[in-house]
Amino acid sequence: MYDPTVARLTYRALLGRRRALILGVLPLLLLVIAVAVRALAGVDDQTAADVLGGFALATMVPIIGVIAGTGAIGPEIDDGSVVYLLSKPIKRPTIIFTKLIVAIAVTMVFSAVPTFLAGLILNGNGQQVAVAYTIAALVASIAYAALFLLLGTVSRHAVVFGLVYALVWEALFGSLVPGARTLSVQQWSLAVAQKVADGNLVTSDVGLPTATVLLVVVTVLATWYAGQKLRSLTLAGEE
Repeated sequence: MYDPTVARLTYRALLGRRRALILGVLPLLLLVIAVAVRALAGVDDQTAADVLGGFALATMVPIIGVIAGTGAIGPEIDDGSVVYLLSKPIKRPTIIFTKLIVAIAVTMVFSAVPTFLAGLILNGNGQQVAVAYTIAALVASIAYAALFLLLGTVSRHAVVFGLVYALVWEALFGSLVPGARTLSVQQWSLAVAQKVADGNLVTSDVGLPTATVLLVVVTVLATWYAGQKLRSLTLAGEE
């Protein structure tokens, strides 16, 4: 289910000089914010949780997921180079799964690592805040990568739709509207993090069992459907 050649090409596409610079902007901004907040406010657990939850998890992680998930396959479909890949004797689910693994890895590195570092800067991992939000970023990276990889497979405007989802649904409605929070990857990942953090600094509107099931279902279904769409794309080209 994993093809090294496809993985190498995908890594090269995602980590090219231009895209790598884009991926690095938000993590760098998070670290700058963490240093500034620490210098101005000192060590405060609640402030650390606010910064990591409000910026890192609610904004940075989904946007990086959009860039990595859609970038893993979207450009190849847009410029037609996917035809070359599909002409190789590689199963379509293998292509999707390999690209998903790459997208997950890239999203994790550019989101979870700076989240952990920012947490250490803000409060030295007091009350396990840094670890909890790092775990939330890791868990969210998997679901976001699957969702946005699917979006990159089915739409030529995947980046636009992905950013609308990330900024409007996750960052706005997911934070303000109670009903929308249940259908938020952010809240699902927070449910996992809540079990790690001490005290009540990390909370979620979704219970852990429900969040776990939803994370698995969304990831599996999105990956499966992306494979089906890629298969239908091949058949259309042959016809």
